[in-house]
Amino acid sequence: MGDKGTIISIKSQIVEVEFYDAPPNIHDLYVLEADEQVVLEVYSSASDRSVYCLALTLTTKLHRGAVVLNTKSSLSIPVGKQVLGRVMNLFGEPIDGGTGFDPNIKYKIFKETEESANIIVPHEVLETGIKSLDFFTPVLRGGKIGLFGGGGVGKTVLLTEIIHNIVSRETKNYVSVFTGIGERSREGQELYEALNQTKVLSSVTLIFGEMSKNPSVRFRTAYAGIALAEYFRDREQNNVLFFVDNMYRFAQAGYEIGTLLSTIPSEGGYQPTLATEIAELHERLYSTRSATITTFETVYVPSDDITDPGVQSVLPFLDSRVVLSRQIYQEGRLPAIDTLASFSNALNPEIVGENHYRTYLESQKILKEAVNLERIASLIGESELSQENQIIYKRARLIRNYMTQRFATTSIDISETNTYVSLQETINDVQSILKGLYDKIEPQKLMYISTLKDLKN
Repeated sequence: MGDKGTIISIKSQIVEVEFYDAPPNIHDLYVLEADEQVVLEVYSSASDRSVYCLALTLTTKLHRGAVVLNTKSSLSIPVGKQVLGRVMNLFGEPIDGGTGFDPNIKYKIFKETEESANIIVPHEVLETGIKSLDFFTPVLRGGKIGLFGGGGVGKTVLLTEIIHNIVSRETKNYVSVFTGIGERSREGQELYEALNQTKVLSSVTLIFGEMSKNPSVRFRTAYAGIALAEYFRDREQNNVLFFVDNMYRFAQAGYEIGTLLSTIPSEGGYQPTLATEIAELHERLYSTRSATITTFETVYVPSDDITDPGVQSVLPFLDSRVVLSRQIYQEGRLPAIDTLASFSNALNPEIVGENHYRTYLESQKILKEAVNLERIASLIGESELSQENQIIYKRARLIRNYMTQRFATTSIDISETNTYVSLQETINDVQSILKGLYDKIEPQKLMYISTLKDLKN
């Protein structure tokens, strides 16, 4: 062990340590001299002779005057093929009931970003098999997509379906990393069972810092997940599918730490370092010439207010934004994606092709016009609209209902359920609706069909 220090104050998860000799480095780990299982991480400077530390373990054994030892090392986690098909926590301990990992194969969770010369810009679409997602907000292979929504509108269900659809198909030179930040243990258990049932668990590694954990653990779990993705990208040369649930909980954990440190809050009461912390994470999630990282992250929207600073801090780093609507959810149209509020940088002819792009523009035009017509129809009735407006109104309803979809991961037996719909099929079906080939069909009949071929005459 290295230099010693003494605890001079404890405030929940924030511990102030006075060091004896040379000051420790940021991210150095202190352990309690009396019990080396008690771990503190150096977080920031407190004074000329002391530092603030994050308590990563229980603080029940800490007290003023207790001696701590500087390990002069930072947090590291097990990596490599040994973690595939496994579930671990921030400390690299298995939480799936399996055997321990090789302590000699580890990777530090903090790392400097790569030289920009090796970073590539995503330009290829990655299909998810989810109609509304692929058509209105296509995902870039090697890009970042955010799923935004309040509580109970289907963010985690949508993310789980994306994992199910992509992981089972993108098996060649692909691994997946799932990072659970501040979510329920039950959801992690359900995801683990779903991946096991679909026989794709062997190519996925999961790391959790669930909501019952202290803010320091939840905060650092995000960095640990990114470290896993970095290792597979840089060392193993694997393409990575990186899933985060929930990025807002990371911001929230930082907010809790900032409050304990008594820092002066910024907009919305959040910690002044929020933008920097969000940027640090996303700047590590890039793609190189050798391998890609495609990121899917859910973002909880408190009180359904997407203007919340914690939510807005994530937006600048995303290539695609998917907004889930509570109103659409209550109408029973799932996934509850608000296509008019969602957006993707991939929607240009050079990436998605002229055919998809033009079909998208035409459908969005009809959906926007239908919003205004809906207000009129609710007052005077649909039959009082002009003939032209009636056609627009009905086609918009046909498109909206067509975009509903059953999910394999919410079915009783997901191993025998195939709800995947190719992008080309979706484009062809939307074009058929826009051409008026289904004007005589009741919109209700399009609810939860896979393609228009499923319509019963």
